[in-house]
Amino acid sequence: MNFPEGLKYTKDHEWIRVEGETAYVGITDYAQEELGEIVFVDVDTVGEIIDQNNIFGSIEAVKTVSDLLMPVSAEVLKLNESLENQPELVNKDPYGKGWIIQVEVKDTAQIAGLLSAADYKAFIGK
Repeated sequence: MNFPEGLKYTKDHEWIRVEGETAYVGITDYAQEELGEIVFVDVDTVGEIIDQNNIFGSIEAVKTVSDLLMPVSAEVLKLNESLENQPELVNKDPYGKGWIIQVEVKDTAQIAGLLSAADYKAFIGK
């Protein structure tokens, strides 16, 4: 299982990679493994500002549907359009081609409160 350094993680199994004014958000390797085969990603919040820990979309696997929660308060800039035809990218490359949304962070101070890779590993017991 992979937990890249340089990302921040939530206890709800999302990750965020900040790149200047924007950031990318997805689900962790652990989360995609727990969900199983991803068949659909639903995000209809593009253009909206979502507060930290609020729902920005959902992800559907063969057996379940799970809410996607915003790691920090941010405006949703765009959805990873590749996921429309290839939702399995979340399974194959959760930290790369399987990112879910790009956002503009509204409160950078919230990033410090997220988990490091080591903290996240300890949280999930890996």
